[in-house]
Formats: sequence, C-alpha cells, structure tokens
Amino acid sequence: MQELIVEIPQRSYPIVVVDGLLADAQALRAQLRSRIHGNQVAIVTNDVVGPLYLEQVMVALDDLQVDVMHMRDGEAAKNLATYEQVMDFLLGARHNRSTCLIALGGGVVGDLCGFVAATFQRGVDLIQIPTTLLAQVDSSVGGKTAVNHPLGKNMIGAFYQPVAVLADPATLSTLPPREYAAGLAEVVKYGVIEDPELFVFLEEHCDALLAKDGAVLSQVIVRCCAIKAEVVSADERESGRRAILNFGHTFGHAIETLCGYGQWLHGEAVAIGMVMAAHLSAQVAGLNSDSVSRLIGLLSKLELPTELDQRSLEVVTVDAMMDAMGLDKKVVDGRLRFIVASQFGEVAVRDDVDGAAVRDVLRQCC
Repeated sequence: MQELIVEIPQRSYPIVVVDGLLADAQALRAQLRSRIHGNQVAIVTNDVVGPLYLEQVMVALDDLQVDVMHMRDGEAAKNLATYEQVMDFLLGARHNRSTCLIALGGGVVGDLCGFVAATFQRGVDLIQIPTTLLAQVDSSVGGKTAVNHPLGKNMIGAFYQPVAVLADPATLSTLPPREYAAGLAEVVKYGVIEDPELFVFLEEHCDALLAKDGAVLSQVIVRCCAIKAEVVSADERESGRRAILNFGHTFGHAIETLCGYGQWLHGEAVAIGMVMAAHLSAQVAGLNSDSVSRLIGLLSKLELPTELDQRSLEVVTVDAMMDAMGLDKKVVDGRLRFIVASQFGEVAVRDDVDGAAVRDVLRQCC
C-alpha cells in the first residue's frame, strides 16, 4: 500500500494505492468504514463497471444501508439529465445529509457523482474508487466535478474534494485497450509539464505499460498522483499554477465538443490536443523540434492518436476550433489562456498568445 496526502485549506485527504484492494474484503472494509460516518451509502456506477466490482464493495458495506444507482456508460451520459436522475434516486431512497456517495467507475462516473455530492443537500461525503487509468492518475484527484453542456465540456460543475481516493491498479486488467491507452495520455502529460525523468521512464517502458505490468503501473500511478497532489495542494481552485494540468486540454476539449461527446475518448482528444499545444509551444515558447517529435513518438508508441481523422476534419475547422475554444473555462477577461512548454518540465500559462499563431497551428493540424 502507498498513501499520498492532498493538503488543502481546512482539511486534507488521502490517495491510497493498493494493488488488489477490491479483491481483499477485509482491507477494503477497513479503508471504507474508517471514512463513512453515517449508516447510509449510495454507490453510483455504470453497467460496465458494476458487474465487475460492485459485489466486492457491497460485501465490504454489508452492515449499512446501501443503495446503488447505475448510470449509462460513456461521456455522452455526463449531462444534466443523468445528474437529475441521480438526484431523483437519492431523494426517492430517502438519503439525507449524513449519507456518503461512492463513485465506482471511471472519469465520467467520478465527475458526475462528485457534482451530485457537491450539491445534494449542499454537500455530502464522497469517496472515489476509480477503475480506469485516466481516473486513477487524474480525474479522481483534485476535486474537479462537472457535467457537460452541448456548447462546452465540463461547463457545469464545482470544486468539491472527496474524503478519500482508493485506487486499485488491478482493476486496469479489465480495461479495453482503447480505454487504457486513453489514460496513458494523461500520464504523458505529467512528464511534459512537471517531470522530464518520468517522460524518459515512459519512453523506456512502453512495452511494459502496454502489457499492464503491475510494478510499472503502480510506480507510474503513484508518481502522477504525487504530482497532482502537490499542484492541487498549492492551488485548489485553479487560480494560478494548477492551470498547467490543462496542457493540451484547451484544444482537446474543443475537439470533443465539436465532434460530439464520445466520438473521441477524453484521453484521445487530449493526446491530439497535446500535439497541437506542442506545435504552439514551438512557435511561442521555444520548444525544440526534437521535443515535439519525442512527444509525438511516445504517444504513437502508446497507441494514441496524434492527429484528427477524416471524419473529424469535416467539423473541426480552424474557425470552429477558435469559436469552441472561446467558450472554454480557461478564458479569463476575454483572453484565452494556453499552457505552453519551453522544454519538458518547464511550462507556463500564457494569456498573450497571438491569435495568428494559434490559427497557424490549427491550419497545420486541421
């Protein structure tokens, strides 16, 4: 077991990484019961994850009132309609302010359940049990919760921290290859923005990562969580440094919005967005061409897309991208912020990037 602490104002919470946690009833019971203070628990999961792991969680909570809500799988379900369904479910089952919500699933389940926890009766306890790589290294940590709007991704949400994140790398063995690769995009991001040594490690261990080697995966998950915990602890509400975690996301979110939620997995869109951000970094921040090539090469080796397909190019035009990015949450006082890298491990948040440079990158990539 490895445990990291996210230190935020007023309180802190642990990220616990235990390989095989969900298969160990005694250990899971100990981790959950030490953090659940009432008698009511609501588990939010989906029809893919539920059949795999729900029973283990239910056994660990067999002396409590446990109700289960199954939502649809996929990014298209992360919307206000599903949010309302979960609220109806909680009220119908007579849950109150002492209840604890458990998000059992990937980033979509975690984001939506987190937003419900933030707003149900003005806030109830939340435990994240992420079952995808993307959720374990990124979305379950840091307290960003949200649902999508047709005009923009994650536009409706709240900063709301869990009481704990319980990550079991063994759950990744059941992930389809495409879902697993999508999580690796966020792993690569950490190497670019904060840790050049991690980037080299990823280059040297591509085969082990693709084979889901347990030792390598645990090492990578812990390192990524440590980076995010440090960044979030210093800037919980993204008023400054936390914005570096959005490297590639300004472009990636626009791609997801234009193509329709679900055509590209979030990590796939981020991978393409990071390539765009790297080209922009070369223009405005001095990132050398070798670094751009290394990023593209690593993403390709990890079976991630580095460019848009023909179907996407029908809707992802330069003008459409500029318009979609103009609605992004990273727009401040009318100025769009971009995260650019001068070298791996050295990134900056810029709101003075010339629109002509952005259009040039989009023409090159679109």
